[in-house]
Amino acid sequence: MKLAFYGSSLLSAYWNGAATYYRGMLSELARHGWEVTFYEPDAFERQSHRDMEPPEWARVVVYDAAPEACARVMAEAAQADVVVKASGVGVFDDALLEVFQIAPPHAVRIFWDVDAPATLADLKANPERPLRQVLPDLDAVLTYGGGPPVVNAYESLGARLCRPIYNALDPATHHPAPADRRFESDLALLANRLPDRETRIEQFFLEPARRLPLQKFLLGGNGWGDKSLPANVRAIGHVGTGDHNAFNCTPRAVLNVARDSMAEVGFSPATRVFEAAGAGACLITDAWEGIELFLEPGREVLVARDGQDVADHLSGLTAERAAQIGEAARARILDGHTYAQRAVEVDALLRRLRAVRAERSAA
Repeated sequence: MKLAFYGSSLLSAYWNGAATYYRGMLSELARHGWEVTFYEPDAFERQSHRDMEPPEWARVVVYDAAPEACARVMAEAAQADVVVKASGVGVFDDALLEVFQIAPPHAVRIFWDVDAPATLADLKANPERPLRQVLPDLDAVLTYGGGPPVVNAYESLGARLCRPIYNALDPATHHPAPADRRFESDLALLANRLPDRETRIEQFFLEPARRLPLQKFLLGGNGWGDKSLPANVRAIGHVGTGDHNAFNCTPRAVLNVARDSMAEVGFSPATRVFEAAGAGACLITDAWEGIELFLEPGREVLVARDGQDVADHLSGLTAERAAQIGEAARARILDGHTYAQRAVEVDALLRRLRAVRAERSAA
């Protein structure tokens, strides 16, 4: 069965937080017999910052960020059994919705939203968006997170079915690793500088750094070069995916800070949550609704309502307790939140939708 997936990038995680999600999910679907083709535009310097080569489990088609190239890759949807258009491709997002018209009658049509809060806010502000017009014709909307608020919102817009497919762990990729002196610190944060997260990073990371001047804070990610930082915060720029395990395992604790919209909607664990837990790191996260579905506060994760909570957690955190929290988190995620487990759910759903589509086409 052929699955055509139109997304941002499979080969590069550069300014592309969905890469880990795509890799984990699609590699596992390939194990279920899906013949995956991933279509990604040559945009945003991602191809010059690749952190993986085309894998054996997927055919990857990189196309020029030009209308004629986009039209050529969309034409291949005519050969697919399932056609997926993801949100946040970054170029031709509206034009790529035409793949649903090009797909053959028997093909399942899926919109996979990797940033549902932002997409829904845009649809509310701009009801004329093409996505809103095609929603009722799709077989399903799958989302990177969001829980009941996102499901209700999409179904109220006419989606036949909306189901969250949460982030997860690929234990072969994210796992415990030896400490690395480059990442030595008391608290580390890996986050690109984004307008809808910067204020929360001020609150949950930079404010605690100011409160604890004798402790060492480490900031990884793009965009922080011109940011005024406390003297005990060391910014190291982009951290490649090959270093993520060491980045998580070396500090006493690592921090997760949700973007504004994700925190507001809840039920939206970032890939960072699963990467850190998979490495056995002690994770401190800002508070958001639904976290207990993934990790138990106080035992498997430390939850902070504000910067003072982060400072308090860090002040009282011994190396022994940090290790206990990290080990408990890793066990919980391995038990119930791997991409292999998510893929079982998605595979069953796609096959069911394919059967329904076939019946509808034959009627």
